[in-house]
Amino acid sequence: MHNRIGFNRLGRKSSHRKALERNMVTSLLKYERVKTTKAKAREIRRTAEKMITRAKVDSVHNRRIVAKTVQEKDVLNKLFVEIAPKFKERPGGYTRILKIGARKGDAADMVILELVEEELKAAPKKAKKKAAPKKAAPKAEEKVEEKAAEEAPVAEAPAAEEAASTAEAPAEEKTEE
Repeated sequence: MHNRIGFNRLGRKSSHRKALERNMVTSLLKYERVKTTKAKAREIRRTAEKMITRAKVDSVHNRRIVAKTVQEKDVLNKLFVEIAPKFKERPGGYTRILKIGARKGDAADMVILELVEEELKAAPKKAKKKAAPKKAAPKAEEKVEEKAAEEAPVAEAPAAEEAASTAEAPAEEKTEE
């Protein structure tokens, strides 16, 4: 039974796995997109998201902790100055994994691990979509009211025609007499 396995060892010794993780996280933060296998991406994602969460608060302590993993100074600075402020309001989920199919040689599932762009334009669209059904319901009510308003004049028109015809009828009768 395999209970409580905390992470995927990726078939590597601990030193090799840690070096791989550091390099992949650094590349992800540097290029904001990495093409890799699904298993590696899922492990790298955990570390990368923790680094971005740390970088939201720019302090010496956080910089030193993140510097243990991200060992390039320019990438470390980019994380704290450019990347983390983009995600200041986001509570998590800074990365996405896009499947791109199987690798030709060994049929390993290949994916693209990338940072999510903070879509300020997409967020209001989502709000509009949510608001649209709420607005659609009043429109339906407005349509009912419009139909009722249309039907009411139609109902009044025959009454008006009848009144006009009764007014004309005596006049006609008088002329016929």
